[in-house]
Amino acid sequence: MKYSHRLSDAVHILTYIGATEIVEDDLSSRAIAGSINSNPSLVRRLMSSLKNAGLIRSEPGRAAVSLSKPTFEITLLDVYKAIDEPDLFHVDEETNQQCPVGANIQSALHKAYDEVQQQAEVEMSKITLADIVKDVVDGNKKALS
Repeated sequence: MKYSHRLSDAVHILTYIGATEIVEDDLSSRAIAGSINSNPSLVRRLMSSLKNAGLIRSEPGRAAVSLSKPTFEITLLDVYKAIDEPDLFHVDEETNQQCPVGANIQSALHKAYDEVQQQAEVEMSKITLADIVKDVVDGNKKALS
């Protein structure tokens, strides 16, 4: 099973930009990719989605990127919607339609997963980038002490 890291990587990018007290001045896609342990092209693609959603500002051709809003105004739900990630849960659509369970499992799971998706989005709307940045900065302070 393959998992998407797009949401984690997008939050990582925003946290890197927002954690100015522990990050060097280099906000290039290369520097951010180094932190994610990924490649700059992935960072640029995600940054484009974040920019289109109004979460960051950047200047073409320069490593000048900033948050468009204060960290306490950006929620995990904002980031999730910005990267256009598919639903958190996926139903196997290839079940045996001749089986009484296989023929009905998709609709039952869609109903259950839709409820869980809605609750997850409610919870994501309560967690801000400020919360994530604070945890990262506090973790860094503990590691240095």
